[in-house]
Amino acid sequence: MTSTSTPASAAPKPRISSTQWIGIAMVVGIALGTLFPAAQYEGFNTFAKAISSVFLRMIKSLIVPLLFSTLVVGIAGHGDDLKKVGRLAWRSILYFEVVTTAALAIGLLAVNLVKPGVGVSLQGATAAKGAEFSQTKVTFSGVIEHMVPASFFEAAAHNEVLQIVFFSILFAIGLARVQGPAKDFMLKFCEALSEVMFKFVGIVMAFAPFGIGAAIAVTVGQSGLGVLKSLAMLVGTLYGALLVFVLGVLVPVAFMAKVPIRTFWSYVKEPWVIAFSTASSEAALPRAMEQLERMGIPKRIIAFVLPTGYSFNLDGSTLYLAVASIFAAQAGGKDMPISAQLLMMLTLMLTSKGVAAVPRASLVILSGALAMFDLPLEAVAVILGVDAVMDMARTSINLLGNCLATVVMARWEGELAVATGDVVHR
Repeated sequence: MTSTSTPASAAPKPRISSTQWIGIAMVVGIALGTLFPAAQYEGFNTFAKAISSVFLRMIKSLIVPLLFSTLVVGIAGHGDDLKKVGRLAWRSILYFEVVTTAALAIGLLAVNLVKPGVGVSLQGATAAKGAEFSQTKVTFSGVIEHMVPASFFEAAAHNEVLQIVFFSILFAIGLARVQGPAKDFMLKFCEALSEVMFKFVGIVMAFAPFGIGAAIAVTVGQSGLGVLKSLAMLVGTLYGALLVFVLGVLVPVAFMAKVPIRTFWSYVKEPWVIAFSTASSEAALPRAMEQLERMGIPKRIIAFVLPTGYSFNLDGSTLYLAVASIFAAQAGGKDMPISAQLLMMLTLMLTSKGVAAVPRASLVILSGALAMFDLPLEAVAVILGVDAVMDMARTSINLLGNCLATVVMARWEGELAVATGDVVHR
């Protein structure tokens, strides 16, 4: 009698997940960046930068159609109750303000306790780079004006996420008021576009390990691991403060909203790794949207909260600004009373909204604040040496905070259905 049992040798081998491939790529990227520094191997650095750029360009090419289609379907498909849109907007803004204020407070407390700028010399550093960044003026009224696109196609060409969200919401509200074949046609078109774009995300993510490994290699090759030694206290203060923020703010928020933390992390860890390794929130956005939908969050909430949070809920960047600005004062020997520090934090809170599309936005805001409060712009030149390493941390926390905000909003709206395996829990 022949046995039908499958021999142990025939058992399927465990498959390496995409997150594991990205982790392997990061290790390889660090090794390559160390072995082939940019100063000595310019050709390798140029090639790696091209690979990284191709990946980021592919990601950026799908953001606009993905955002537009998901927002229109999410809002116009439920046009019978447009009050939900307004309620979601107010709840999101309230949440964003509370959490970013907590990030500022933690950053301010950390930098005053550790004092990473004390003993750091600004001699030999030039103020030219800081002055260059500070020339880009950021005002709260300018941020409000920047939210509204003069042209949808211009906003799409420049990947202005906040403007795309604004236009898509108005378009969806207008579509919700239309009846008949025109509405059905447009909704079916957007549904089909959304489905295709999520498949597009899957194709692009197959290239992610190569793009991410190249990005890490470029970062390490240009900055080198040795640059961390001179400013280890500053980098350590930021990373430590971000960890305190996650454990002291995000985790308690998750508990209060009854978000299953392990399940949440299992879905967002891959986009988190992408954000950390590329230091680009845009690179992680499509995958984060896809993963949150798989988790059980409605498209309507994902498409509104996540991209809006990219402009108004920059937890990591806000905390970084608090640390970096007081670091500049300490390095310059400026004694800032707590009242002046609080005024600076209020300024940073207002000017940090809606500027995610500005290149090196955090440095632009930092330079402007330093100039406003008569602090040494030479500190920007010093910070630039380790900015890439700090950018990775703050960008990944921005992504993590916005993913959690999306889940919390779904809970507040009574629409959180968390998928675990084949079971959905409400």
